[in-house]
Amino acid sequence: MISRTWTRACCCVFLCITCLAFCGVEPAYASSSQAVKSIKSSKAARPKQPAKSTTPTKSAAPEKSVADQQGPGRISADAAVLMDVKTGDILFGKQENKRRPPASTTKIMTAILGFELGNSDEVVTVSQKAANVGEATLHLDPGEKINLYELITGALVKSGNDACVAIAEHIAGSEERFVQLMNMKALALGAQNTHFGNTNGLPLKDHYSTAYDLALMARHGLSIPQFASITRQKETEIHFLEPDVMMDLRNTNKLLWNYPYADGVKTGTTTAAGKCLVASATKDGRQLLVVVLHAPDRFGDAKKLLEWGFNNTEIVHLANAGQTITEFTKSKDPVRVFTEAPVDVSIPKTERLKLQTHIVWEKNGDLPLEAGERLGRWEIWLGKQKLGTVPLLSERDVAKNHSLLSFYSFGK
Repeated sequence: MISRTWTRACCCVFLCITCLAFCGVEPAYASSSQAVKSIKSSKAARPKQPAKSTTPTKSAAPEKSVADQQGPGRISADAAVLMDVKTGDILFGKQENKRRPPASTTKIMTAILGFELGNSDEVVTVSQKAANVGEATLHLDPGEKINLYELITGALVKSGNDACVAIAEHIAGSEERFVQLMNMKALALGAQNTHFGNTNGLPLKDHYSTAYDLALMARHGLSIPQFASITRQKETEIHFLEPDVMMDLRNTNKLLWNYPYADGVKTGTTTAAGKCLVASATKDGRQLLVVVLHAPDRFGDAKKLLEWGFNNTEIVHLANAGQTITEFTKSKDPVRVFTEAPVDVSIPKTERLKLQTHIVWEKNGDLPLEAGERLGRWEIWLGKQKLGTVPLLSERDVAKNHSLLSFYSFGK
């Protein structure tokens, strides 16, 4: 079972990376002892209860964000990034590409692979190794049985380090193999400055990420309905199958209580990493994502950045899916070209007049052409900064002798 899962997992991530390379897609533009006793008593005493979207491709990690010169003012974080979830555009950055220890924000990737490579209702048996993991934990015991979904919930809401190891061993057979998958998935998502050494973010020398990379990973996580649903919960409970008990969980993300638009994602804290937070919020139908690393006032920083983003930036719609952009006129028989997906960009409201688009043809006039073939790209610029690149595709086939046949047909 584990062997088949491991092989399937490797193939899945490998194909993702291969597809990105083949298509020419550029990476997208991130307890006290009293508490222990309380949790253990809850876990042991409670009886069983009834069970209760494609965007323009971005240039790799921009050196400066769109709004570096118009940011929200001082924040306490050493590194930060603000991203629009729909478009993937970076609205603010501060040392967003600097490698730093990510602490428990690591669990974002662990949860992603848990959902993508496992089935939520699979039963996980806790190993001795998982039960021995320290720091923030669910206080798992060897031999306990619990569904994978409940275990992922424990990792995301309560930040259980032991839950992460149990997830990894169930999916890949060992934490070491699972970590390999984490690194492959990070690369596939465009997180080029990330390297994981474990599944939970406990201090390790060769374990690092960046604010930008964590935003990429969190954005992907939020596209998974179960992930998004779990991370927005203030409080919840998980059900153990053996022994048949419930455990109460309270989310470590205090932004869910003190900012009305907050709807995710994950905290992280270690001595080396400092206080970290990956947070999302939705206001008037628009969702933004913020990452702050080594931030003494992480919740204040996040709220400040999110409010600035909602108030000072906007999404500009440039094209619908399948919309014709122009004609490819390098051949004797002009062909209309289109964008396969909707094209939207997020920019500061004051910069809208600087928004420009340019067409760059990548193919000469040689025939034949195939329907859906990439003929060029549509570049989107804000002043001197390129925001993204959209493939321009041929609307129809054009045979090699098409123009000649048309001439003789017309002559008749």
